[in-house]
Amino acid sequence: MGQEQSAVRFSSYRTRSVDESHDAIASHYYDLSLDVPGSPDTFLTEMSVVELGELTVGELSFGTEVAMEFVEPRAYHVALPLTGRFRVGQGREAASYATPDRALFLDPDRPVQVDEWSRDCRALAVKLDRAAVHRRLEGLLGRPLGGRPRFAPYVDITQGPGLSWANLARWSLSEKDVPGGLLGQPLIRASIERTLLEGVLYAAGHNYREELEIPGPRLRPAPVKRVMDVVHDRPAEPYDATSLAAIAQVGVRTLQDAFRRHVGMSPMSYVNEVRLRRVREQLRTADPRTTTVTDVAYAWGFSHLGRFAQRYRTRFGESPSQTLRTE
Repeated sequence: MGQEQSAVRFSSYRTRSVDESHDAIASHYYDLSLDVPGSPDTFLTEMSVVELGELTVGELSFGTEVAMEFVEPRAYHVALPLTGRFRVGQGREAASYATPDRALFLDPDRPVQVDEWSRDCRALAVKLDRAAVHRRLEGLLGRPLGGRPRFAPYVDITQGPGLSWANLARWSLSEKDVPGGLLGQPLIRASIERTLLEGVLYAAGHNYREELEIPGPRLRPAPVKRVMDVVHDRPAEPYDATSLAAIAQVGVRTLQDAFRRHVGMSPMSYVNEVRLRRVREQLRTADPRTTTVTDVAYAWGFSHLGRFAQRYRTRFGESPSQTLRTE
């Protein structure tokens, strides 16, 4: 039971006691009830944890079926089975399965019920301080939040930022086996903490995600910001260089130079970027039996379908029809 390396704040646990297991989990995560509906003869809790300031990364297994309940996490939490699976319910919503392909993103303010934890399940559990996540999001946006972030319940960890984020979380935990490793350096540890806090904002779906992914720094001159705000609110309008310059209250050439300097693209390229993301968002949730790519493209201001399809494939690596069928 419990061995700690205080310099790097790693902890490891191995116990057959349900009470000791409960205490170990509660000390790093949340108070809980822990039941063992599976075989008590094979119950063996093995847990490794690394504390990284405002987040906790742990790996946990029980050797048999278990069930857990948390009143309210009071923190964001990503639950990812590395092997096996388990089921999670929050509040009155239908329970969902976490699998090695799909992590669950848990809400801080609703009770959590975990059951159907398979005997072969070994899971990565990442607790993220709520206020820290909000501060990081405000820093990335360059402005205060207009409201509480609303996160999607799943995180795809098979590809892209989700896979990168999960790999980094696992790497930070694997450092427990590296004497004198990089996490022993305070600056490195702080950098990894920040990357995991900010990285989850690119890995998980939420209502600020689109704004985060639009290229360019967040501090921009007033003419550029005026155009960006209008385009973000009404991307389907029939914009051209002249109308955008009128919105900015500067000349066409001045606006183009400012956009290239502060956003990294021309004003019309920015319009197309916002439109493409709106199209993709709608295609991901649309029913292919009642929705066509043409209708969605027209709705968001694309009048030339050939150019639209080419831009979409270049931007997202697949055709619009593939998004409509597979997402």
